[in-house]
Amino acid sequence: MEVKNYFDLSVDIRPNMPCWPTNPLVRVDPVGLLARDGYTVERYESVTHTGTHMDAPYHMIDGARTVDKIPLEQIIGPGYCIKPEIEGTEIHGYALKKIWKPEYDGNIILINTGWDKKRSYTKEFQYEFPGLADDSVEFIKAHKPKLLGIDSLGIDPYSHSDFRVHKALLATDMAFIEDLTNLDKLTPGKEYFIMALPLKLNGASGSMARVVALEIA
Repeated sequence: MEVKNYFDLSVDIRPNMPCWPTNPLVRVDPVGLLARDGYTVERYESVTHTGTHMDAPYHMIDGARTVDKIPLEQIIGPGYCIKPEIEGTEIHGYALKKIWKPEYDGNIILINTGWDKKRSYTKEFQYEFPGLADDSVEFIKAHKPKLLGIDSLGIDPYSHSDFRVHKALLATDMAFIEDLTNLDKLTPGKEYFIMALPLKLNGASGSMARVVALEIA
C-alpha cells in the first residue's frame, strides 16, 4: 500500500479550548520540569468527550457497547467525506440522498460542514452548530455506515436537547466521531483509508481520538 498523503483530522487539545458548552474546561499543567526533575511530564484533566472524540453506543444507550469494546474493523477502513446542504442548523435526509453513492454504504462517512473554521467562544460555535435532522435517521439506518463523523460539536444540533438522533443511531451499534477538523482538505466522494483511534478506556462512554485519513495511490 503506497500512501500519497496523510491528513490529520483531529483538533489540538489546549488548555481552556472551546468545547461542549456545559463541559468543564480542559486543563494541562506541567508537573515534571526538565531543569528541576530531569524529565518533563504534564497532568491532564477533561471529560472524555473533549475535542475530536468518539461516542460509543454506551454514551446514551444503557448496557450498550463501551468505547474499549468497539471492534477495530469498525473504526479503521475505507471512508469518504461528504458535503451535504445544510438548512439552518439541520442536515436533512433528502440532502444526504442527493449526494449519496452506493460505495458509501457500510463504510466510514465524515460530514464536512465547515464548522471547525468557526472555533471560538461564541454563541454561534457552541450553540448554533449544524447536525442531523430527524428525517436523516431512517436514511442512515438504511445505508449503515459503520462510523459516522462530523466537524461540529455534535451529531445532533444543539436544539435537539433530548439527543434523539444520537439515541436512534447509537442504538444500532453505530459509533460517532465529533469535533473533527480539516475535512475541507479531503475531496468529497473520494475514497480514503480512515483510522479513528480512541483511547482504550475500560467501560467508558467515549474517548478523545486521533483521526487520520490516508490518500492511497
